[in-house]
Amino acid sequence: MLRRTLLGLALLSGLAACGAEPIMATSEEVQKAAFSPNEPPYMTLITVISNENGSGGHTGLIINASQRVVWDPAGTWYHPWSPEQNDVHFGITDYLAEHYVDYHARETFHVVTQKVPVSRQVAEMALAATRAYGAVPKAYCAKSTSEILKTLPGFENMPDTFRPKVIMEAFDSIPGVQRVVVYDDSPDDNKDILEQSPGVEVAQALR
Repeated sequence: MLRRTLLGLALLSGLAACGAEPIMATSEEVQKAAFSPNEPPYMTLITVISNENGSGGHTGLIINASQRVVWDPAGTWYHPWSPEQNDVHFGITDYLAEHYVDYHARETFHVVTQKVPVSRQVAEMALAATRAYGAVPKAYCAKSTSEILKTLPGFENMPDTFRPKVIMEAFDSIPGVQRVVVYDDSPDDNKDILEQSPGVEVAQALR
């Protein structure tokens, strides 16, 4: 497991928009929720940008490997259909992937998604690395993501940084990247999005 120091955490405690709490769903919950779309492997970098000053607020990844997960390091997103093990959220259907982006896009922030095709090997390595990393401390969302990316073939030159926009700018240079910018005028207090949980029959239809 990669190590982060308490000194670094103290120095960076004032950086924006990342909060963390260790959570560990059971293996049975994760296995039951596992979902793999009929798509080639890919990774999508998620970057949350302030509409007020243009600063980077948060970094995450959607990883489509043998199953699709969301890596939300030190994040605040959750959903009752998606069990979590230390910042890795499982069972990511199309609905939940959209829900994740929608949660972050609001009147104060917009979201940049950057989808890049990867080999099956790289996707599986990314999945394994996020699962092994452990719970991420506050303000380490970009740092933890950059550390993971640098271990993957083809991503060795990714910057080692605490700044979400630095990773985002580096992703723009990757061949085949598909960049989408998402704006939303929903209120900054968006807890109601987290509380939306349609019934089980709807969940099955959305898989």
